[in-house]
Amino acid sequence: MNFSFIHTADLHLGSPFVGLSSSDQELARRVAAASREALEDLFTRAIDFDVDFVVIAGDVYDGDWKDTTIGHFFNRQTARLEREGIPVYLIRGNHDAESVITSAVTLPDSVHVFATRAAETFRISELKVALHGRSFANRAVQDNLARSYPPPEAGWFNIGVLHTSCDGRPGHANYAPCTVQDLIQRGYQYWALGHVHTYEQVNEQPRIVFPGNLQGSNIRECGAKGAVLVRVEDGEIAETSRLLVERICWASISADLTGASNESEAFDIIREAIAQEVDAANGIPIIFRMTLTGMTALHRSLHSAPERVADEVLATANHCSDLIWLESIKLETSESVGLVASDDSSLASLDLGSMLCPLLASPEVRSEAREALEMIRGKFPSMDLPDDLFAEDKLIGLLEEAREALLSSQMNVEG
Repeated sequence: MNFSFIHTADLHLGSPFVGLSSSDQELARRVAAASREALEDLFTRAIDFDVDFVVIAGDVYDGDWKDTTIGHFFNRQTARLEREGIPVYLIRGNHDAESVITSAVTLPDSVHVFATRAAETFRISELKVALHGRSFANRAVQDNLARSYPPPEAGWFNIGVLHTSCDGRPGHANYAPCTVQDLIQRGYQYWALGHVHTYEQVNEQPRIVFPGNLQGSNIRECGAKGAVLVRVEDGEIAETSRLLVERICWASISADLTGASNESEAFDIIREAIAQEVDAANGIPIIFRMTLTGMTALHRSLHSAPERVADEVLATANHCSDLIWLESIKLETSESVGLVASDDSSLASLDLGSMLCPLLASPEVRSEAREALEMIRGKFPSMDLPDDLFAEDKLIGLLEEAREALLSSQMNVEG
């Protein structure tokens, strides 16, 4: 039997885009529509490819609805598939668990939602396909649900649908934990997973796949986003391919300014790095974080005016594309070690930055700084302060800020 289906997950309809403070109305419009347009495009492709069914492995919604607008949108999109004879099989994940979504919109009869109390099997007799799955009853499912899934239907193509962290994928809550071996042992031909927002083929035989989410919602979700098209021939997987549908891509762009002696050289380097990302995006709008690194004579001037640098980076980006926005800028440059070039042999010609580096790394200086912080904390005994407020990395950060303040003060005096 030959057939095809689309495997998607983590639609997160209604999810806010995090880390955006731009007042640009065009960006606001694109961001608000991105996740819905991505799903609409995916279902259009399902119709165009004439797939036999669609599998959604959890988190259709990002959380409980403020109103029924999102529910009606999903209803309209699944109704499009129903009119074309394409059923949908979905499970609830941690974001749209049974206990989380309190409102309801009646979906078409062709939308089949897996039960929460036990694993359930839906059969497509004409294709000899059996789909096994179990929805989340609550947001935080700590049980290994995979072990409760039924044995495979003999002579049928078996698909397991599961929302899981599988082997504790980093950056994701460890819900419905399981191992790859747990999944292999079930004897299914394909595992349609959800929860992890990055595409990954976890295993070849049987095929175990995270399709990733359809649309990134913050700077941690860079890279191409979409779903997976699966083609089956004679009961075996013949091909899997990605369907990229994102409407906005997030990008983390770095520019190494090592050796740049003036701003013109620096922004030529920055422009080249941005242009490469624009070319790779193939016309998709970009929201990017710019990180400037390297050892450069511009270190002090960059750190003394970060807002001006951000404005110039965005202006440079706009020279490359009119569909690009800056999320934030990170300045991680460093200063050359040695003496500042000067004919003056006085102490003023010494490189203050180089002098401060070993000083701030001194255990004695850090000990004195620690004592000062403890004294400050002692003056506020009743305050509910964060546990990590006086952690070692925060102490080092404060010392670095002090160093930059001294360098900026010296630059202002010299200027």
